[in-house]
Amino acid sequence: MRLSVKGCALAAGILWALAILFLTLSSLWRGAGEHLGLLAGVYFGYCVSYLGCLVGLVYGFATGALAGALFAWLYNRVAPTERANSGG
Repeated sequence: MRLSVKGCALAAGILWALAILFLTLSSLWRGAGEHLGLLAGVYFGYCVSYLGCLVGLVYGFATGALAGALFAWLYNRVAPTERANSGG
């Protein structure tokens, strides 16, 4: 079975973007977001704020999509083909 590179990229991008959005907003509402400030070292312009959650949303989608595409591509390269498994 082969994975769709575009499908995995889109799914991972949406998932990671929503995760960063949710974590940033929940940290804002609870007032405890010091650990999320570490993402500013990876995502330029990100901070734990309402504007920062939008920046994190964009960066999260981009990095999630890249990771999902890389995972699907690597899986397709390593996984055996269906012809090799049919065996007879």
